[in-house]
Amino acid sequence: MGRDRARLVRALESGEQEGGSVEFKERFSRDVHLADGRMESLAAQLRHRVLSGDGEAEYVLGVTDDGGLAGVPPETFSETMDVLSLLAEEAGAHITDVQTWSVDSVSDGDAEEGIVGVAVIRDGASLAPDDDHIIVGTAGHVDHGKSTLVGSLVTGDADDGDGNTRGFLDVQPHEVERGLSADLSYGVYGFDEDGPMRVRNPHRKDERAAVVENADRVVSFVDTVGHEPWLSTTIRGLVGQKLDYGLLTVAADDGPTDTTREHIGVLLATDLPTIVAITKTDLVSDERVAEVEREVERLLRNAGRTPLPVERHGVDAAIDEIGDNVVPIVRTSAVTMAGMDVLDECFRRLPKTTAASGPFRMYIDRSYEVTGVGAVASGTVKSGTVEAGDELLLGPFPNGDFREVEVRSIEMHYHRVDQAEAGRIVGIALKGVREADVERGMVLLPADAKPSPVKEFEAEVMVLNHPTRIDAGYEPVVHLETIGEAARFEPADGQLLPGDTGETSVRFKFRPYLVEEGQRFVFREGASKGVGTVTSVSD
Repeated sequence: MGRDRARLVRALESGEQEGGSVEFKERFSRDVHLADGRMESLAAQLRHRVLSGDGEAEYVLGVTDDGGLAGVPPETFSETMDVLSLLAEEAGAHITDVQTWSVDSVSDGDAEEGIVGVAVIRDGASLAPDDDHIIVGTAGHVDHGKSTLVGSLVTGDADDGDGNTRGFLDVQPHEVERGLSADLSYGVYGFDEDGPMRVRNPHRKDERAAVVENADRVVSFVDTVGHEPWLSTTIRGLVGQKLDYGLLTVAADDGPTDTTREHIGVLLATDLPTIVAITKTDLVSDERVAEVEREVERLLRNAGRTPLPVERHGVDAAIDEIGDNVVPIVRTSAVTMAGMDVLDECFRRLPKTTAASGPFRMYIDRSYEVTGVGAVASGTVKSGTVEAGDELLLGPFPNGDFREVEVRSIEMHYHRVDQAEAGRIVGIALKGVREADVERGMVLLPADAKPSPVKEFEAEVMVLNHPTRIDAGYEPVVHLETIGEAARFEPADGQLLPGDTGETSVRFKFRPYLVEEGQRFVFREGASKGVGTVTSVSD
């Protein structure tokens, strides 16, 4: 076995013991194992394993009673996981992590690929759907200390001056490939009645899951990209997620840059309540910090916003007045931890801004395949709630159609949940579709919805920057929700000049999407950029 099977090897070597926390099962089936009397017996067995492991048990699936690697077909493994989830719920526990591997199995004398897996089960019910959870989108020029700042907030550790806390926040591709991960955000911490709940090592799934499970308030940070060539990725992160607040970093030694101005434009144009953190204050004099703060204030005033330096006005004023055109400015250092208490207080007390009303809706940000589970769609729930077992519509596909799918399971920060509501960053395992057919910009809706995808809509746009003028036929990339698609503009007055606000028709170049009146979007092409609001939609 390879290195990536270390957990499986350890579980097999531990073996089933009378008072142990490891259980071997080849498969579960709904018809057999959820029948009268059998479910209660299996739940009691699971409870015994969890208590024997001081609150945690491992179920090795797809193996024989003596630990032989039998392997089961993917469909059987998926049903096994569904049943195990129900047994865990019955026993007052929940599944926190699943890892799977492919093995050769034999069916009717023919060799075929089967699945074995290890499911970690922890004591305690799954996450309550009404837990307080805010999502913060981070932005800022490369090397302005964005990831280091968040790393210090999440861990509570001071940086060494070389970005050591930044390393905690790297998201490795294998984390997505080896488990059902909804970790779109690159950091998570929380608060309980005693104060901040840090994550000592954010690479550990169990630590992140424990925060999500136990905190009275959870704070997730959605990463964006500081390099100018990847501004479109930043725009997608800020526009495509259901964010509550923005956190923009400006380094005290460097000051605002062109990228800073771009990010301010996107954050404020989308009406996202934003905090500006001046970072690296330990590297410069107090005079330089004050100078950079004044530069940031000028940028905000030029954008029609009122700056509120927390150094002068206090954290209470920042919490009371953020939004409504007011942008707090906080002086910070990840090395000295200056200003971290201010950010903690803000994130502990700031109200959630995203509403949970309306039917379920989730625009898909990315998708991936999990062995034994199938297609997983990740994104932020925009409205309503979704539960395991729900029937949904997925689309639009390139021809404009929607397809019926079923929710196999839902996870948030490696924590399996029965239900998720608006504002949650989740991964939804889907039955009835291949991962290859799931694309960014698609949307999940209730099964009884009657969506009308369109290729064209009318909008009011404001040109933030353009070297000359925008004429009919202008083709920028439009970023709306998680959609990122080339589109053709036809201004109502024939043209738009920098600084202008006007009406235009917008037509997607390649395929239809679900667009609704009132949605905000950003458009960009080269050095040009602007923002808009959908005013009407054509069928």
